[in-house]
Amino acid sequence: MTHIRHDTVIVGGGLVGGLTALLLQKEGVQPLVLDIAPTLDAAKVLEHVDTRVLALNTATLHLLETVNVWQNIRRHAPYTGMHVWNKNGHGEISFGQPSLESPPQKDWLGSMVEPSIINLAIQQRMLDVLTNYRTSVSVKYVEPDAQGWCITLNNDEKIYTRLLIGADGANSLVRKHADIEVKILDYKQAAIGCAIKTKHVHHSVARQIFLPTGPLAYLPLAVTQNEEQNTWQSIVWTLPDTLCQQYMQLDDQAFKQQLTQSSLYLQGGVVEVSKRASFSLKARAAKHYVKPGLALVGDAAHVIHPLAGQGVNIGCLDAAILVDVLIQDWKNTGQWASKTALKKYERRRKMENEMTMHSMSFMNWLQRSDLTAVIWARTFGLKQVHRFSPLKNRFMRQASGLSVLAKSRYRL
Repeated sequence: MTHIRHDTVIVGGGLVGGLTALLLQKEGVQPLVLDIAPTLDAAKVLEHVDTRVLALNTATLHLLETVNVWQNIRRHAPYTGMHVWNKNGHGEISFGQPSLESPPQKDWLGSMVEPSIINLAIQQRMLDVLTNYRTSVSVKYVEPDAQGWCITLNNDEKIYTRLLIGADGANSLVRKHADIEVKILDYKQAAIGCAIKTKHVHHSVARQIFLPTGPLAYLPLAVTQNEEQNTWQSIVWTLPDTLCQQYMQLDDQAFKQQLTQSSLYLQGGVVEVSKRASFSLKARAAKHYVKPGLALVGDAAHVIHPLAGQGVNIGCLDAAILVDVLIQDWKNTGQWASKTALKKYERRRKMENEMTMHSMSFMNWLQRSDLTAVIWARTFGLKQVHRFSPLKNRFMRQASGLSVLAKSRYRL
């Protein structure tokens, strides 16, 4: 029996999977995208403000502009400055500078975007330019066959492909059914996320204070037009598991007081708070990113601690580098998704991502330690980075993701 075999199937249509698909489409490859999410209703998405935001760096914004997605983002909050400091120490570091309303894009360090808003823009673009994009699709299992991979859907439909890309998140079914092991590091921490309104405006600055219990981030949040701008922010408050449970049980008034006191009255204190959500924190690292005819990208390949907000950005870099090596190898050899190309992708991304993951884990431990020597070392380190411009500029370029893109067709 003859089966129709696709060149590329992507399981997952979120930011990373959608970006991968759109980058491929721009290079002349039409992938089939299987998205578990339904077709979104733009009006419903826009009327609701998501209290969680993604901190998109310069490289991610550039990639989204490349595939004509960023131009259709309906709501976002650019940030022009970052300020990081430790409660138990005197070290601090700042990047960029505060800004008034509507800062010009040349001054942005990045922008805060709600996941629902980015998913809407990604989906609308895929609906416009992809010939094979399917929503509300559930995958039952995947298995290798003689010429690639077979995907079986929940309705028992079978789809065959030469290249399968797993972009289906931290609990990736593609990774599981491909028998790729994953290492898990449980931080014994959880994070509280919600929207807050502060007494003073944020001036487009993302702030993070390292508390003895874990980092607390204040991130600019774009709100609907009838709300007061520049005083709403999204928080990510990392806490030990038991303390997180206690804070989640507080009523709104008590939580506002606790947050205001813990942050040392940051931005003048909290005057309003939205409904809270919590999520456990675990790092994940796939043992392999590739198998013959298969590649993992984004959270399917790695999950890191959120303290630097880099998780989604390194996932977008995965998408860019995977497409870059696939297209380059295809043009040079005429082969699609060769073993050589996939291994090159793994070499370029796996070690760098694992170094980022371990550095975030180390920073998390370093900032929580109350040992005198550690307090001195982290204070000294922050001061040196802050004062030494070449080191600070290198740190900023690394955080922007531009150093990775510089080695690809997507360099700025």
